[in-house]
Amino acid sequence: MTGAGLSAVVPITSGKAERARRPAGPGKHSRTGGHRPRGRRVRRAAGLAPFLAYLAVFLVVPSVSVVSSAFETVNGGFTWSNVSAALQGTYLVSFEKSLELSALSAVVSAVLGTVVAVALASTTSATARRVVTSASAVFANTGGLPLAFAFIASLGNFGIVTKVLAAMGWNPYDHGFSLYTLTGLVVVYCYFLLPLMVLVMLPAVDGLRREWFEAASLLGARRGDVWRHVGVPVLAPAFLAALMVLFTDAFAAYATAEALTNGAIPIVPIQIGTLIQGNVLAGQQNVGDALGLGMIVVVACAALLYARLQRRAARWQR
Repeated sequence: MTGAGLSAVVPITSGKAERARRPAGPGKHSRTGGHRPRGRRVRRAAGLAPFLAYLAVFLVVPSVSVVSSAFETVNGGFTWSNVSAALQGTYLVSFEKSLELSALSAVVSAVLGTVVAVALASTTSATARRVVTSASAVFANTGGLPLAFAFIASLGNFGIVTKVLAAMGWNPYDHGFSLYTLTGLVVVYCYFLLPLMVLVMLPAVDGLRREWFEAASLLGARRGDVWRHVGVPVLAPAFLAALMVLFTDAFAAYATAEALTNGAIPIVPIQIGTLIQGNVLAGQQNVGDALGLGMIVVVACAALLYARLQRRAARWQR
C-alpha cells in the first residue's frame, strides 16, 4: 500500500477507535443501563426474602428470647443465678454427658464414613454409587421415635438381633452391652451420623485428583506414602469440618435419646425438655433458658470452627 493510501486509512481507523473510547452520551442505553444492576439486586433480595423470614421466625427470634430469658428473674429483673445454676450439679453433668456422647458419636461416624466415602469414590460402578448415596440420604434423615423403636425391636433386651446372637452362644447383654446406656446411644447415633458423613465427605474425596497418585507412583512412592503425604493433608480440613457438623447434629438430638433412655442419661436436651414440662423448683423457671444459652454457645463455637475449616478445604475443591 502506498504512503498516501496508508495516510488515508489511519485517520479513519483512529477516528473510529476514538469514537469507541468516548463515553456514551445521555442516550437511551445510558439512562436504562444504570437501573439494571439495581433491578437485579432487588430480584435477588426478593428471592431471599422467604428464607430470611424463615430464619427470623424460627431461629433469630427464639434465640434472642432464650438469651434474654437466661438472664431474667421470674419478675423480669436481671440476674446471673440462672446461668450459675446451669453450670452446677446435675446440669453441669448433663453438659459433660452431652459433650462425651456427641464427641464419641461424631468421631466413630467420621472415621467409618470417610472410609465408605473413599471406597465409594474409588468404585467404577455408577449404580453402586447411586444406591449408596440414595440410601445415605434416607438414613441421614431418620431419627426420633421411629429410629428408637427400630433399635429396641432389634437390639433391645428381647430384640431380634439379640435373640439371634444369644442362640449362637453370645448374648451382648451378658458382656456389658446395653442399648439404654451411653454406649448404646453411640451405636444409635452412628446410624444417622455415618451416612451423613458419607454425603459430606464424598465431594471432598472426589476432589482428590488421580494425577497426583499417578505422578507419585511414577516417582517411586508407595500408595500408603501418597495417602500420608498428600491424601490425608488435603482431606484433613474437610474431615474436621464434617466432624463439626456431626458433633452439632449429635449435640442437639433429643427425641431418640429420650425415647431410648427415658431420661436415664442426663444430656442437655433431655434436661431442657424436663424443665419445659414444668419439673422445676421455685424461682428456677428460667434455668432451661440458661441451658439453651449454653447449647447456643457450644453450637456457635463449632459453627465458627466449621466455617474456618471449610474455607481451607475449599481451596482443594476448585
